[in-house]
Amino acid sequence: MTLEIISAHEVTFTGEVTLVTLPGKLGSFTVLRNHAPLISVLVKGPVHYLTPDGESHDMEINGGIADVNDNKISVLAY
Repeated sequence: MTLEIISAHEVTFTGEVTLVTLPGKLGSFTVLRNHAPLISVLVKGPVHYLTPDGESHDMEINGGIADVNDNKISVLAY
């Protein structure tokens, strides 16, 4: 699946991932391949993701919106 993290100034990350954990308003949640479509408000916290080679990455955001649809996760962060 593809993860895209975008801020007002730049595309911070675009690439293939196997898992993404996002800081949702009601608590953190994890997205795996073939997840149901959703839109969620994000709060300040880490976006954690794993790349296909097994590397783990964390990126702090101050909040935003996540859109999950058809194995594509778009994070609009601020």
